[in-house]
Amino acid sequence: MATCDVCGKQENLPYRCRHCGGTYCGDHRLPEAHDCPGLQNWGDPGGVFDSGFDDSVNEQGRVAKARQRVASTGGPLSYFRGNVAYLFLGIILVTFVAEQLVLATLGYDAFIAIFVLSSNHLTYVWTWVTSVFSHSPNGFFHIFGNGIVLFFFGPLVERYVGSKTFAALFLVSGIAAGLAQVGLGLALGDPTAVLGASGAIMAILGVLTVLNPDLKVYLYFFIPIPIWVLTFGYAALSVAGVFSVDLFGGGVAHFAHLIGLVIGLAYGEYARRQGVRATSQVQFGGGPGGPGRGRGPF
Repeated sequence: MATCDVCGKQENLPYRCRHCGGTYCGDHRLPEAHDCPGLQNWGDPGGVFDSGFDDSVNEQGRVAKARQRVASTGGPLSYFRGNVAYLFLGIILVTFVAEQLVLATLGYDAFIAIFVLSSNHLTYVWTWVTSVFSHSPNGFFHIFGNGIVLFFFGPLVERYVGSKTFAALFLVSGIAAGLAQVGLGLALGDPTAVLGASGAIMAILGVLTVLNPDLKVYLYFFIPIPIWVLTFGYAALSVAGVFSVDLFGGGVAHFAHLIGLVIGLAYGEYARRQGVRATSQVQFGGGPGGPGRGRGPF
């Protein structure tokens, strides 16, 4: 059986919304019953009362119709609606390739100026954003670790809070975490440079920990643990790393991880009080027992 994304009811014959891709019971099958994001794109307010005598009204109607074709449920932007987590993952991968190209053609100084948030050039405001999507060019462990969490848990948080809110959460937490790490370095008189989505990833885990603390995940693909253990295990390592660099080695932005986690926990608590409800399982595609059944194998 599948689970309704709104009320959690078990359904032998679930309804799959063709606009948002969610799974619902009979009571919540209609778009207006599950607050479907596609509702806001139905109809064309621009030009409804166009009588044809006013050129400005005609022009507004044409613009509105063009915008409707692009942003409607069948338009090009519909591919990104509900898939912001995957979009960000794609940007991370493209950025990783761009890093290699810049290093090979323009050199290390250009790489730092474009992709790295550094206390030495804090006024390079574009790096506040690019550093969130950049990862260490010297190996795959950094990008793989963040990428796998974003792939499995990002869409779940996006479904809980909506695509726009998820995008804002990811960017704000990632930028704030990077700036906090650089700020700590400046306060300690230690020049700092950071890159990576780890702060935003910790925010995602923080939201899930509040909304669904008992969500089962598989550590190393076969050890089942609740997600709160995974989250606070990371937090403990980061706290220890902040106070004992020799124990965990340098090159890890532990303070940025903690800032991202705090932002995620705070927003998760806010969302919980606003009535955001978490489902009891991670759903990806088909599987045994009904459509979309499965668990994240992190």
